[in-house]
Amino acid sequence: MAVGARSGHDEPEDRPDNPENVESAGAADSTQSDGDSPNGGSTSQKKPRSFWKELPLLIGIALVLALLIKTFLVQAFSIPSDSMQNTLQRGDRVLVDKLTPWFGAEPKRGEVVVFHDPGGWLEDTQTPNPNVVQKFLSFIGLMPSVEEKDLIKRVIGVGGDTVECKKNGPVVVNGKALDDQSYIFPGNTPCNDEPFGPIKVPEGRIWVMGDHRQNSLDSRYHQELLGGGTVSDDEVVGRAIVVAWPINRWATLPVPKTFDQPGINDQPVINTAMGLAPGALGVAGALPLVLWRRRRLTSERTAG
Repeated sequence: MAVGARSGHDEPEDRPDNPENVESAGAADSTQSDGDSPNGGSTSQKKPRSFWKELPLLIGIALVLALLIKTFLVQAFSIPSDSMQNTLQRGDRVLVDKLTPWFGAEPKRGEVVVFHDPGGWLEDTQTPNPNVVQKFLSFIGLMPSVEEKDLIKRVIGVGGDTVECKKNGPVVVNGKALDDQSYIFPGNTPCNDEPFGPIKVPEGRIWVMGDHRQNSLDSRYHQELLGGGTVSDDEVVGRAIVVAWPINRWATLPVPKTFDQPGINDQPVINTAMGLAPGALGVAGALPLVLWRRRRLTSERTAG
């Protein structure tokens, strides 16, 4: 008869007070403390990436933002000539608003605007030959454009306006004389070097002039070209809003008050009604006579 039969285990039971079990438990705890969770996942924190590894990403983001700003918001332009003295000096850097034209804003009288060469204005002007770095910085907007043939002038008349300037006289817009002494170059006359007009500015175009009147080949000097010296609104890059560089030249570029004078917005309209009036009156006067004559002829035929 068997005494003390086994419980069915071929190996000794695991008991808490067994020295071998204590040692194995300690080894397991040591393994988990090295970073492995009981579920098998890692609980160790990742080390932050070094600054030098982040730098290329930061530079890339900065370049993309600069390109977007140049394309849609503002762009820097360098003044290459003296045609806008004393408002702008050669070498000034101006910031041009490119945002508002995206929302349908059109050039206004008195604004200083940058525009592409309409064709033939700068044909004799030599453009700089920039290096690769200058081209790249110009492309992304970190440097003023050095290759494009752009001009900067003041808007005098917009589509529908009638502009003119006689020798020894002021510039006249829609019958209103401009007081331009606050912005044209000291000692200049409004247009004695090249009188013009009257000229009706076509719709969708502008008439521009430099503030240094005797040193500006503006709309007055290109009347023989397509557009009669006017510039298409589509060629306008944007309005120059501030002189940003050099620092001692920092200034905004507001619209002179003379362009806000009462009546200047009253564009003269070709009086179509008056042109048609004689014909209309003639028809109105002849109509009763024709009706009377037809009635008379009808009655005579009836009587006959």
